[in-house]
Amino acid sequence: MLPNMGLTFSGSTRMDLSNNHFKGRVPSLPFGLAALNLSGNRFSGTLSFLCEIGQFLTFLDLSNNSLTGRLPDCWMKFQEKLVVLSLSDNNLSWEIPSSLGFLLNLEALSLRTNNFFVDLGENKLSGVILEWIGEKLSKLYALVLGSNKFYGRLPLQVCWLYNLQVLDLSNNGLSGNIPRCFNNFTSMARKVFKDDLGTHSYSTFGGRIPGRNPAPRACRSIINCRRLQFQETNEAQYSDNAWVVWKGTKRLFGRSVLQLLKSIDLSRNNLSGKVPHEITSLYELVSLNLSMNKLHGEVPKDMGQLRYLESLDLSRNEFSGHIPWSLAQLTFLSYLDLSYNNLSGKIPTGSQLQRFSYTSYSGNPQLCGHPLTPRCGFAPVAGEKDVEQDEDDHWKSYYTGMGTGFGIGFWGICGVLILSRHCRFFVFLLR
Repeated sequence: MLPNMGLTFSGSTRMDLSNNHFKGRVPSLPFGLAALNLSGNRFSGTLSFLCEIGQFLTFLDLSNNSLTGRLPDCWMKFQEKLVVLSLSDNNLSWEIPSSLGFLLNLEALSLRTNNFFVDLGENKLSGVILEWIGEKLSKLYALVLGSNKFYGRLPLQVCWLYNLQVLDLSNNGLSGNIPRCFNNFTSMARKVFKDDLGTHSYSTFGGRIPGRNPAPRACRSIINCRRLQFQETNEAQYSDNAWVVWKGTKRLFGRSVLQLLKSIDLSRNNLSGKVPHEITSLYELVSLNLSMNKLHGEVPKDMGQLRYLESLDLSRNEFSGHIPWSLAQLTFLSYLDLSYNNLSGKIPTGSQLQRFSYTSYSGNPQLCGHPLTPRCGFAPVAGEKDVEQDEDDHWKSYYTGMGTGFGIGFWGICGVLILSRHCRFFVFLLR
């Protein structure tokens, strides 16, 4: 156990006692701390000691301990300083206090395991998702609230997070419809790459890093120069990482992948209603998981607009109607699960949809065709096609028309490059 250190180290601005075997309650600490790292220990008790620290904190990491209880409600005093807050892998519970929304300079918040990153996954947090997340953290690019006890409807303020690239609200008790305003996530609809995304600089001297660092004093070696520069700028960096369910498997991604990942995971909730058409305008979306809800209606017919989609999971809902023809045009799709719905009709043929295992389609009694059955046992009656089949025929005739119009002009090229991806595409159209 640590003794009280408030007076002994009263002149300290940074303290790093991480990755030891300290236990018991966190003792009194210096009032003027700017950076505090107690991660990787066995500290227990509540976080009430934070309210006794001065307002100069820019970095706080208490992750991987045994801290319990609720989050304190004194975050307002850190509103102009705190950049990084990590409380992951503890036993914290109860609601998120509203004063957390006053951390105006917060860039990284992790309660699990601003350009912003919020990871609140796998705790015992409960209540409704607070509106201030959308109102205050407008620069958020990753929001992870999975595996908690949140309930109620999604606040429309979530749609104010225009920079959002990763949204994980899985495994909660959320209900109601998926908001139609999800098309406000413009970073999921266009190519965005920021080299500094996922890295956060903070000061160990009680303030944010200035835009320009002062020139270092004269030094005798490269190592010494770096030490002097660090002492003058008092700069340190923190990099983001997040657990994301990727193609059915939970994986930890670092900042280099998070920069590129565009993902929505609303699985394992009580969401109902139809999938809003607006979600198909998120053209750069890579992963979409809506499984284990109570969603019904048809699978959006223009799902094929999500041309970069690699993982799609709509399993264990109440979807009905045909599988839209446009899904066959998702050339990057490598994980698909449509199982245990009320889908019917024939699985679109002549496409990559036949390459998936039968388990991707099982649990749909009225669905037929390869890989479920060799063929469907009935022929459609002329004049009785429903609206969805007409829409599917529209997609089919559109792509077939392209092949007929351009196939002759490209045939000579395909005779030479018959193994190329584009030529296989045209050969497929002309079947």
